[in-house]
Amino acid sequence: MPNIKPISDLRSYTAVLDEVAQGSPVFLTKNGRGRYVIQDISDYERHEAEKTILAQLDYGKRVAGEHGVLTTEQVRGVFAERFAQEA
Repeated sequence: MPNIKPISDLRSYTAVLDEVAQGSPVFLTKNGRGRYVIQDISDYERHEAEKTILAQLDYGKRVAGEHGVLTTEQVRGVFAERFAQEA
């Protein structure tokens, strides 16, 4: 069940912050409408990492659509050539 509080409860912000836990944000309302979220930093960091990964996957999908994809054998060949050049 979401933890929803009016923003006026921030007058006693330590009590509100004590209710924030990992996986359990506190939602603040202003004039009866959802406005802010206070969340645990680890939840925030996980959310940011997920956004980054999704953006990278989207970029890879777009590049593959524009330039095509390589077969497994083609990729192995590229790595074999690079390894041979370093040796």
